[in-house]
Amino acid sequence: MTTFGSITGLIVVDDALPPLEEVDPELCYLGFEIGLKTEADKTRIEAAFDFVRDDCTLHILPPRSLVADYVSLIRDLPGVPARLGEMLVACGTITAIELDRCLKSQSALSGTEASAQRLGELLVEQKLVQPAVVAAAVEQQKETRSPHEAKDAEKRSIRVDGDKLDRLIDLIGELIIAGAATGSEARRAGLARLNESALHLAQIVEEVRDQALKLRIVQIGPTFNRFQRVVREVARETGKHIHLDISGADTELDKTLVERIADPLTHLVRNAIDHGIEMPAVRQAQGKPGPGTVRLNAYHDAGSVVIEVSDDGAGLNRDRILEKARQRNLLSEGQVLTDEQVYELIFAPGFSTAEQVTNLSGRGVGMDVVKSNVTAMRGTVEIHSKQGVGSQVRLRLPLTLAIIDGFQIGVGNSSFVIPLDLVEECVELNPGPNAEIDRACGSITLHGSVLPLIRLRDMFDVRGSAGRRESVVVVRCGTNKRAGIVVDELLGELQAVIKPLSRLFRQLRGVAGSTILGSGKVALILDIPGLAERSLAHSERAHAPPLRRPGTELMAS
Repeated sequence: MTTFGSITGLIVVDDALPPLEEVDPELCYLGFEIGLKTEADKTRIEAAFDFVRDDCTLHILPPRSLVADYVSLIRDLPGVPARLGEMLVACGTITAIELDRCLKSQSALSGTEASAQRLGELLVEQKLVQPAVVAAAVEQQKETRSPHEAKDAEKRSIRVDGDKLDRLIDLIGELIIAGAATGSEARRAGLARLNESALHLAQIVEEVRDQALKLRIVQIGPTFNRFQRVVREVARETGKHIHLDISGADTELDKTLVERIADPLTHLVRNAIDHGIEMPAVRQAQGKPGPGTVRLNAYHDAGSVVIEVSDDGAGLNRDRILEKARQRNLLSEGQVLTDEQVYELIFAPGFSTAEQVTNLSGRGVGMDVVKSNVTAMRGTVEIHSKQGVGSQVRLRLPLTLAIIDGFQIGVGNSSFVIPLDLVEECVELNPGPNAEIDRACGSITLHGSVLPLIRLRDMFDVRGSAGRRESVVVVRCGTNKRAGIVVDELLGELQAVIKPLSRLFRQLRGVAGSTILGSGKVALILDIPGLAERSLAHSERAHAPPLRRPGTELMAS
């Protein structure tokens, strides 16, 4: 091997060495890990071990820092082979001999030809290929078709202009509103056959809505894969070694959301590398591997899409954040905050803990823009961090921005809509075995835990007398947060076509949009996370003003 490289290290592996009395003198129990610095490919290195290939188990692994290079190479392969194994051999990730050995193992396990995914799992289990490389090869394989397959796919698909698709969604929204109005008139007329026809029409409209929305649904994988280049560029600029780990690439969401989330994700990834990941020497001194890891993950959860950006870096410095917050007068004297509230401070406009301004950070512009952009998409941002271990930013977004399943409620003369996927249950607000009212604190005890209450009548200064009985709609505000919305009436489920608010009301917290009911009236769509934040501030300041501007009326009537 010294003819095409230099040995940088040699370690004897004796994990398989049995007790002395059980040693078989004809067997070899020792292994060797050899560090080799070379420009040779795996095939040439493997050839150097021809004389012992049949008598040993040989693994040739590239350095971890080259994973991104292999992923890029796979995507740029000319004339990509149709099979996973051939693709990995073509890019030099494995050799033909390693592939043959793995295929034999695969055949012995299953007895039949296994799927490409199973072959990838075996390659990872045998430590021949990094998971990220297999994932990239499988993704490339999906995009690669034979000429016959490509021709068939071309016959089955048609390109549609995005503006025409948006117009179709808008028309379906109007159809939903018209259908709701028809159903309302049918119920008012009291004709059984007309009611039946209206219900059948509503079912068909709902199916049309679902199929139309699927036309705009795309996978987030291509967006995630773009960050390979971002990571390489930022790592080169900062002098750090970074590995990007991608999971959940097949998670689907609205194309409009994918386009709007790209910039916030770019800032979060750059921020994780610049602020989060330490320099290699610092990491090694702390017992961490030299290369840092940034992870992108996406998954569906309770009708929403969750996107996570995490790193294994230094984590957020709580004391440093508090110091900067006090310097900027963001905290009152003696105010005590939880870790979650401290981390929320980094979303303040112009807030930065960087010691010096660089091309990547220090200007205090970024995290506040991330939150405002996510909030504009009716989403939420959560931060979890542990100093010395790493940080995670979790974005929770709706599946679509056009039409939602909602739950209609009434307060006084006004109607409001809550996104149905955030509703957990509805209970009566009266003393009983499951609910003990604590009006002084604005909360109830429900199922053994304290549930803060949000009174829309007080927050929105709603007119109209309260009902004889009030109800509480229990909603989920985040991963582990719940709140109760006090209402006069529970009006049931509906399909809500989201209409944007005018400029006068766009800065209001607690309102995400509006919709037109079947009766022709307007109902406000509630921003549940914004309401929860407002409720907390309202409880701290008993005399907080209502959520309306002087001279404006927010009644949805």
